[in-house]
Amino acid sequence: MFVFIGMAIVIGAVLGGYLMEEGNISLLIQPAELIIIFGAAIGGFVIASPMKVIKAVQGGLLRIFISNIYSRADYMDALVLLSEIFYKIRKEGLVSIEADLDDPEKSAIFKKYPKFLKNHHALDFLADTLRTLTITDIEAHELGALLDYEIEAHFEEALIPAKSIANVADSLPGLGIVAAVLGVVLTMKKISEPPEVLGHSIGAALVGTFLGVLLCYGFVGPMSRNLEAVANEDREFLTVVKAALLAFVNTPSPQVAIEFARRVVPGDLRPSFLELETVIKNSRKK
Repeated sequence: MFVFIGMAIVIGAVLGGYLMEEGNISLLIQPAELIIIFGAAIGGFVIASPMKVIKAVQGGLLRIFISNIYSRADYMDALVLLSEIFYKIRKEGLVSIEADLDDPEKSAIFKKYPKFLKNHHALDFLADTLRTLTITDIEAHELGALLDYEIEAHFEEALIPAKSIANVADSLPGLGIVAAVLGVVLTMKKISEPPEVLGHSIGAALVGTFLGVLLCYGFVGPMSRNLEAVANEDREFLTVVKAALLAFVNTPSPQVAIEFARRVVPGDLRPSFLELETVIKNSRKK
């Protein structure tokens, strides 16, 4: 939603200022310039990107246009889910959650938290770590290093769409110049025409430079930074899960582990101690 609002602001500000100076909107409508710039940008992206990257970019763009970012409720669900798992482990042992880990979609615990269940990266991160604890006697510092490596690997992979879109953004001003040069070439064919005809043709050519710069700094560049922010949010979410798991391994107390995790939640999304405690108590009564 905010992406569309931002786009509307950019378009409104640019065209509004142009119209305030009595500009003619029809002069900016140059389909050929758009075909040159967009076509060359997409072609360059395809040349530079294997199919894996193309699919990752498609998924990233869908996420920033359609999906919501992490909310306070998402973090609350994760903390309550972790609490429920930890209480079950303390009461019945690690073996008791093997069935939940083998098929989370049929698990009575995980089914209570459908949004977490749909977060495949977080679900796999949690399930794989708990499976590791059930079959090995891994030390806490070793587990911490392992989780750090996994989070960093996921973060680097999640940055691929942002870097690819940033590369496209960087190419747009240059491609705008290409379109402008082609427009000047066409203008030279009209050198014998009256000044008003030449002026119109040169103006149309300069629209290519205008579009390339506008698309770079007003649309595509900000999209790449949005994708980078999404990758950072994924890392923050996984870091909260990591904090809970490490604290539980060090001190097998669900309350302490959840408090460690709560303190890692970003400040604007962090539930208060009493708020979280109330929700956890209510979930245990059900």
